[in-house]
Amino acid sequence: MQQGELVNPFPSARGRLTNGVISRPAMEWEQRYRRIVITSDTVATAFVVASIGGFFGVRDAANWHEKWRILAFGTELLVLVALAVSRAWAPAVLGQGAEEFRRLGRSLFTAAVVLSLGGIALASRNIKLWIFVALPAIALVTMTERYLLRLWLHKQRKEGRCLRPVLAAGSPATVRDLIMRTRKFPHLGWRVEAVCTPEDHGLDADHVDGVPVVGRLADVAGHVRGDGYRVVAVTPDPHWSPDRLQRLAWNLEGSDAEMVVAPVLMEVAGPRLHVDAVLGIPLLRVSMPTFTGGRRMVKGIVDRLGAAFLLLLFAPLMVVVALLVMADSRGGALYRQRRVGKDGCEFTIFKFRTMVTGAHTARAALADHNEGAGLLFKLRRDPRVTRVGTVLRRYSIDELPQLLNVLTGSMSLVGPRPPLPEESAAYGPDIRRRLLVKPGLTGLWQISGRSDLPWEEAVRLDLRYVEDWSLALDSVILWKTLRAVLKGQGAY
Repeated sequence: MQQGELVNPFPSARGRLTNGVISRPAMEWEQRYRRIVITSDTVATAFVVASIGGFFGVRDAANWHEKWRILAFGTELLVLVALAVSRAWAPAVLGQGAEEFRRLGRSLFTAAVVLSLGGIALASRNIKLWIFVALPAIALVTMTERYLLRLWLHKQRKEGRCLRPVLAAGSPATVRDLIMRTRKFPHLGWRVEAVCTPEDHGLDADHVDGVPVVGRLADVAGHVRGDGYRVVAVTPDPHWSPDRLQRLAWNLEGSDAEMVVAPVLMEVAGPRLHVDAVLGIPLLRVSMPTFTGGRRMVKGIVDRLGAAFLLLLFAPLMVVVALLVMADSRGGALYRQRRVGKDGCEFTIFKFRTMVTGAHTARAALADHNEGAGLLFKLRRDPRVTRVGTVLRRYSIDELPQLLNVLTGSMSLVGPRPPLPEESAAYGPDIRRRLLVKPGLTGLWQISGRSDLPWEEAVRLDLRYVEDWSLALDSVILWKTLRAVLKGQGAY
C-alpha cells in the first residue's frame, strides 16, 4: 500500500475464503459499523444539545436544576441510555428495514417522557425547551445521520462489501428463490455462499444457481462450525420437522451463526407476526390486518394535513406547470379519469394532462404495441405523450394534482396503485384485496421500479402493503419516494 492511500474500513468479504473457510475477521465490519453509528449518534446529540443551549442562552440560573450544563448533560445522557435500552444499536437492525428507525423513534419518545416527569418533579422552568425543541432536533439530526450512513452501507454492499455469508438449507426450488432474492436486493446484506439439499436430492447437482452444494440437510451444523457462515437460512422442505429444527438450533449454539427460518406465510411480516408460548408449544401468531381503528384515524389525519401542506408548498410550481401544459398542446391543464378506490368505490382522479387531446380514442390502434405488464397498458415511447408530458411523467410531476384527491379523502399519501374500472373488473379474489385500503399517491410499487416491474411483482407489492401496513412503513415509503422520483426510473 502506498503512503497516503486511504484504507476502506469495510473490506470486501470476497477474497476471505481460504480452502472453503470464511475467516472470522470478515465479519468485523459489523462491529465497526456499529461503533460508527454509536459515535455518530453521540456526536449528533451533543452537537444539538450544545447548539440549543448556546442559542437560547440558558446558562444563567439560580437553581442547580435550571443550569444549562446540568440540563444539557442530563438530556444527552438520557437519550443515549434510551437508545441502549431500546437496543437501537443492535447489529441485527442497523441498516435493515424500518425497524432501525422504529427503535430510534421509540427511544427518543421514551426520553421525552422521562424528561417530562423529571421536569415536573424538579419544578424546572426550562424543561420545556429541552422537550419541545432539543429532542425533536435530536430526532431530526440522528434520523438524517442514520439514513446517510445506511445509504453508504448499501453502496458498499452493492460493491460486494459488508455482506453476511449465508448457508441456505432446504429444497432446491426454495433455495434457488432465496438466492435470486439476495442477488436482486444486495442492500439487504446477504450473500448465499453454500447450499445444503435434502437426502433424496443427493449431490449429483453440485451447484444451485451457481452456488456450490456442500452437503445434505443433516450436515448443516457441521458446515457452519467448520466454515464460519454468519447466517443459516432454513427454507421450506419436508425434511424440516420441529424436532430436527430444534436439534439444529441446539447444534448451532456457541457459534456466531444466526438461524433464520422462512415461514410458510412468506408475505406476512412486521408487526403482524408474534411468537407465543401456548401450553409449552411455541406458536407463530398472525394477527389480522388493520383496516380500521386508531392507527387508521391517525393515517387519515396525517394524509389530509400532509396534502394541505404539500399543496401550499407546490402551488407556484403547479401554476407554472399548468401554463406549460396548455402552451404545449391544445386542451386544458388537468386530466380527469375514473379510478377505483377503497371497497371498489369509483372516484375521479386528477392529473396534469400529459397526452394530446382525445388520446384515449387512439389507444385501440396501439394495442398491439402494449409494453405494460398484466392488465396495464404502457408504451415506453407513446406517440400520444406531449413534449412537456414526457418531462412531467419522468419526474411524476403530473401526479401532483392527486393531492386534491388525498385532501378530499378518496386517496391516501401511501397505498396501492389506483386501478382503472376495466382493470378492477378483471381482478380475481386475491388481487381484489388491494381494494381493502385507499389507493395511494405513492407506494411500494413506486419505490421498487414503477412501470418496469412485472405485473405479478406489482401485485405482490400492493398485497404486501395491504397485509403489513404500518405508520413506520408509510414513513419509509414517503422518504424513499423522493429518491425514486429524482431518478425517474421506470416512469413513462
